[in-house]
Amino acid sequence: MTLNNPIANMLSKILNAEKVGKADCEMRPYSKPAEKLLVILKEKGYITDFSSETGVQGGHFVVKLAGRINKCGVISPNFNVQKDGYEPYEKRFLPAKGFGILLVTTSKGVMTHEEALAKGLGGRLLGYCY
Repeated sequence: MTLNNPIANMLSKILNAEKVGKADCEMRPYSKPAEKLLVILKEKGYITDFSSETGVQGGHFVVKLAGRINKCGVISPNFNVQKDGYEPYEKRFLPAKGFGILLVTTSKGVMTHEEALAKGLGGRLLGYCY
């Protein structure tokens, strides 16, 4: 199996496991951007916990699900966003204002669109979750 977008693969595995009611799911490969996304999802309460194991074959994550995700996915192509230009993308990808998060990669790392707006940072959109 070839992975063209490991972030998209991770988010779709989480969503599919949520839909069938699983308590946890395992995903490969391990990567630092994927770990940052999982940290954000944990902080926002969309997942309960996760653990990562790195080994000879690249490592993997085991994610414990909270059952709170209605929809999540990747935004492709990754749109460039100015520091004050998040609102059109909120309207496009999120169901209501203040409901859900956009995942953004900035020069200061991966964060939510709310954090990027508070820090005055633009970046590239990675995905969404609500």
